[in-house]
Parts: sequence; structure tokens; C-alpha cells
Amino acid sequence: MIDKGKKNILGVNINAVDYEAAVAKIIEAAKAKRGMSVTALAVHGVMTGVMDATQRYRLNTFDLIVPDGQPVRWALNALHKAALPDRVYGPTLTLKVCEAAAKEGLPIYLYGSRQEVIDKLKVNLTQKFPGLKIAGSQPSRFRQTTAEEKDQIAHEIRESGAAITMVGLGCPRQETWAYEYREALGMPILAVGAAFDFHAGTLAQAPSRMQNMGLEWLFRLIKEPRRLWRRYVILNPQYVTLLLLQATKLKRFDPADTTPPTAEMRYG
Repeated sequence: MIDKGKKNILGVNINAVDYEAAVAKIIEAAKAKRGMSVTALAVHGVMTGVMDATQRYRLNTFDLIVPDGQPVRWALNALHKAALPDRVYGPTLTLKVCEAAAKEGLPIYLYGSRQEVIDKLKVNLTQKFPGLKIAGSQPSRFRQTTAEEKDQIAHEIRESGAAITMVGLGCPRQETWAYEYREALGMPILAVGAAFDFHAGTLAQAPSRMQNMGLEWLFRLIKEPRRLWRRYVILNPQYVTLLLLQATKLKRFDPADTTPPTAEMRYG
């Protein structure tokens, strides 16, 4: 088990952990019924915090941010000598948490995506982990919710008996959701992004060789060029450039240099 604490990557505090440590932290919090915000950040997720001081504030309040992308793991290893042998890929973490939750009898709740995706996801997860209890689910409203709707959503999740909530709203909406619902739910909230679509079978994953080489972004760009080209063509070079500035100490990235939110976003 590897757990070397939080490390500064461009002003965003990323946990230098492996799968075993991440799952253990989540299950421990679920058993204790303790609020916990968790996300898996690739380059795009890190850059949302770099470019937006308010999002950086939200991210740096998270209990656990795992290195989802190989370039994030490489940065941890290069800048902080983390010696991580692998990334902690959000979709794989999702499965490992489901497996542990099934063994421990901890029900999960699924929030986000579309109803047809959730329906397929529930079938696939329960087939893969027969002991897994899915306490409930809700699709995304694909809009901002009212304060009353937020209270209703939180109430339904709490009353379902769930011990862990998994959120698939896409980055950065899901991180904002996890930040805003942490205290209202009092359980681990995992922002798992495309894991819903991957495990429902509605979106193809990159071949493992491309993933290991840090080229998953290229696979996704080829699949969805119109939606993703700005994310990868612009942000990836910026990420590398800024890492070089941090590594050479030509620029200081202070995790405390943030701007607290002035109002809730209430993504749904």
C-alpha cells in the first residue's frame, strides 16, 4: 500500500496513493458514515484548477484526489519522488470500490448521466459483483438545480440507505457537485466521470497499451474531436509547459492561492 500524502501539482494537491490505499480510505469513511469527497484527475481536471482559482479552492478541500492520468502520475514521480508504479484510473477505482463495497455490505448510490446509461450500468455492476447493493439512482437533470431540489436530492440519497455515492457528471461539474454535497450527505462521494459510460458499455475505452503510454487522450480525441479538441490540443501543451516551470522553480504554484466560492453552483 502506497500513501505518501498530498503533493502540489501546479497548485492542486494530488494524493500520491495507489489503488489499495485509495480503496481503504473510501471504505473506512463509508463504514464510519463520514463525509468524504473523492475524485480522479487527469490533465484536464488538474488544469480546471490551475485556470480557475475558485475551482482550485474546491479541489483543495477534497479529502482524496487520485492521479487518474499517466501524466499526473509522472508529475508526482518526477517532482515529488512518489515512486508510484501505476496511476489510479477512475473507472478501475470505481470497480475496486464496488468490489469492496459488495464484500462489506455497503450499498452504493448512482447519480448522474442519462437514465438509459444508469439502467445498463446497474445491470452490469450487479452481474460483475453479485453481492453489490445499489440503494438507488438518479439521472442528471443537465441543468443547475434549485436550493429546494438540492435538498430533495440529498434527502433521497440519505434515505436510500446508501453508504457511498458515485457521481458521473463530467469534469468539472462532478467535482463541484461533490464539493457542495459533501456535508449534506455525510458519506464518501466519488466523482468518477466517464466510468458510468465505460461500465455501462455505451462508450469505448482506449486500448490498454494507449492508456499505459499516456495516450488515452488521443483515443478520446479521435472518437469525439468536435467536443474534445480544445481540451486536449490546448490544455495538454499548457500542462507540460507549466510543469517545466514548476520543476525549474521559475514559477511558484501555491495551493493556498485560491478564491472561495461566493455562491453554490448546484449542478444537477
